[in-house]
Amino acid sequence: MNRELLELYSDYLLSSFSYTMATGLSIMTEGEISHDKVTRFLSESDFSSKDLWKMVKPTIRKIQSEDGIIAIDDTIEEKPYTEENEIVNWYHDHTKGRSVKGINLLSALYINDKGKISLNYSIVKKTKTVYDEKKGKDKRVSEVTKNQKYQQMLNQIIKNKVEFKYIVNDVWYASAANMVHVKKKLKKEFIMPIKTNRKVAFSRKNKNYFNSIIFFTVKKLFPLLALALIE
Repeated sequence: MNRELLELYSDYLLSSFSYTMATGLSIMTEGEISHDKVTRFLSESDFSSKDLWKMVKPTIRKIQSEDGIIAIDDTIEEKPYTEENEIVNWYHDHTKGRSVKGINLLSALYINDKGKISLNYSIVKKTKTVYDEKKGKDKRVSEVTKNQKYQQMLNQIIKNKVEFKYIVNDVWYASAANMVHVKKKLKKEFIMPIKTNRKVAFSRKNKNYFNSIIFFTVKKLFPLLALALIE
């Protein structure tokens, strides 16, 4: 990988206010870098989180600490005018309360008192086509859920022997399965907000109490459903 060209191209993307093209970068460098060179660089291989790890590993090893924090979140880079494919597709944007077309990206950020740096990422790919009976047409879906990607990213960070203590994320990833994965399997602490209608049990006895109340309510209002639950 041409590290110098990668950094130059990244700076070009970050500083541009309009469309970005290989020709545009060539013009910006006054022809020092040809647009063919940029095109070859972008098409020579598929960049992945492994490439990111190779780049940031030396820095991580210098700044990592036992009280480090891993922050995981996802974002949507809107691409309203790009043709749909397995990467550019429709995703629900919780900040807007509706679906938008773009690229859905999960990222992991390493944070401590020495700094912060991107550590891992995963792009959501809708590689499978299913029939949507409600809309009466085919639609693309991902074969791996975002919660599965969340756990896979954390597993890889552990495998890379990154030192940290806490994992933080928003309510979207605050599922019981993710909490158990972080606490029981990874042996790490977590800070996750939960929805206001969620109940928290601090012990198995407490959990059984909640379950008995819920079952009693279901039995009283929907006796047939309660019978089905018993069976």
